[in-house]
Amino acid sequence: MTKTTHRPHTADTTSATATPARTAVLIAATITTGLSAGVFYIFACAVMPALARSDDRTYVEVMRNINTAIQNPAFFLSFMGALLLTGLSAWQLRRAPGGRRVRAALPAYALVFLVTMAFGIPLNIALAAQGDPAALRAHFEGPWVAWNGVRALGSTPALGLLDRALMLYGRPAHSS
Repeated sequence: MTKTTHRPHTADTTSATATPARTAVLIAATITTGLSAGVFYIFACAVMPALARSDDRTYVEVMRNINTAIQNPAFFLSFMGALLLTGLSAWQLRRAPGGRRVRAALPAYALVFLVTMAFGIPLNIALAAQGDPAALRAHFEGPWVAWNGVRALGSTPALGLLDRALMLYGRPAHSS
């Protein structure tokens, strides 16, 4: 009688293997998402409430200055990098522990990106136009604050999901 050895079925782990490159991408996605979430959070908690105390002319002038100053390589790297790096990490970790969380973080941050493109930037452009500061502010302030809240609420869970994925990455598959 021949003794049969049963080997447990193992999933294809080629794409789930932890590598320095995959780890670096996940870390970079987490950091850039955190930086972006922090920007939206600080606007929601401090910048906009402080500006709300200002007169119309000061409000419009400061927001215009912020809108000009924020267009810089450091901000673009974190804001766009968060989306691109999370997408790349979701693809790289599609079969890895924590991969589901990265895939869940991607649409959460994509919403943040889309809200910025569809609402934030057009409002910023409208605020840059010449006109009565009171009228410009009346058109801008309420919608911008509300949409920034959506960005803060979307980027925060995206960050949490990426953070948890980072903790799970490299552990055996049953840990996710």
